[in-house]
Amino acid sequence: MGHEIEAVARERGHQVVLIIDRENQGDLTPEQLKKADVAIEFTLPDAAYNNIMSCLQADVPVVSGTTGWLDRFQEVVDYCREHKQAFFHASNFSIGVNLFFRINQQMARIMNQFTDYDVEIEETHHVHKVDAPSGTAVKLADILVHEIDRKKGWKKEKAESAREIPVRSIREDEIPGIHRAMYHSSFDDIEIKHSAKSREGFALGAVLAAEFVQGRQGIYSMEDLLNM
Repeated sequence: MGHEIEAVARERGHQVVLIIDRENQGDLTPEQLKKADVAIEFTLPDAAYNNIMSCLQADVPVVSGTTGWLDRFQEVVDYCREHKQAFFHASNFSIGVNLFFRINQQMARIMNQFTDYDVEIEETHHVHKVDAPSGTAVKLADILVHEIDRKKGWKKEKAESAREIPVRSIREDEIPGIHRAMYHSSFDDIEIKHSAKSREGFALGAVLAAEFVQGRQGIYSMEDLLNM
């Protein structure tokens, strides 16, 4: 993702002033960070919080696409509000995926009336992806739980009761990302699917978010970007 984001940013006329990876983490200093107008953070769950806070403490707005660390999300929100900083987080920056969320929200509202249908989620990603289920699948599950009264939660891999939505994860080859919401009844099956063709769409969304968040204060998501 880092290489994709760098390429898209340069294509859109931006200057990339600092790139941090495993080999130069010592360069993540306030002096270096202050060269940037916005930081885009795509790393690993165990590093994300510290990376984000380093940027915010240097007064640099942050766009983050890392998932798996969100048990500390509220700490970032509280810091931003107290110090008038800006933070933009999304589990998935693809415009198509966020339209997929909206379609699934509307579908779930309709299916709330039809109790003969049960629902499950399946996500497939490349073998390098650390977290499972994906942040996108978790957000999709949360949307469905909110809209379908007979569902009170979701469960990884296998539901333990009829009130839970099972969320299955597959790790295979170099697949950028496939997400499915599947409704089953004894009569038929209905499936809504999003399949990413490459990582470029995610990178473009992240750069658009960086352009959006510059000069702002507060907490933002793809809903704010799509509604601008």
